[in-house]
Amino acid sequence: MKPSEVRALSTDEIRSRLDDAREELMKLRFQQAMGSLSDFTRLRYSRRSIALLMTILAERQQAAQKEGEA
Repeated sequence: MKPSEVRALSTDEIRSRLDDAREELMKLRFQQAMGSLSDFTRLRYSRRSIALLMTILAERQQAAQKEGEA
């Protein structure tokens, strides 16, 4: 998912997708520990999507704080 696509989503949708991505990462880590994970690139993609979602949420929180101060 591209950053521009994520920025078009509402904050609640981003939080929902973040929860889903974290759950997926947990499942992938479990599969890796059990030795049944065949596509290790999914781990990297999952971590990056979590980072992207968290970054955009942090940007929105900082923007809201700046607006509150002004």
